[in-house]
Amino acid sequence: MAVDDECKRKFLELKAKRTHRFIIYKIDEKKKMVVVDKVGEPVLNYDDFAASLPANECRYAIFDYDFVTAENCQKSKIFFIAWSPDTSRVRSKMIYASSKERFKRELDGIQVELQATDAGEVGLDVIQGRAN
Repeated sequence: MAVDDECKRKFLELKAKRTHRFIIYKIDEKKKMVVVDKVGEPVLNYDDFAASLPANECRYAIFDYDFVTAENCQKSKIFFIAWSPDTSRVRSKMIYASSKERFKRELDGIQVELQATDAGEVGLDVIQGRAN
């Protein structure tokens, strides 16, 4: 599975310049390539990100999570989320699962990885728990 250059460019913008809150990627099966599906502005929050994940289609997503530690330090973690809802097509789930590691290698700087099959597995409480 090829990775469109735009995928890496948007990730670097998020990581280095913080110009995006999240990026959602999809696999274009005709082109056999991972492409950018949606980009979230820095002013958007976690609810906006969660609402951007399709209910019955697989996606890869990057979310830049800002938080304050118990020591009152401002921090940020970059999450990689493999979104594979139970209601998506079996073929789609297989393609996403088999391409995940290759795609992740293209994005240098991922700090936390999550695999999710329903909204509860990517709830804000899960993100907060994994960030610390």
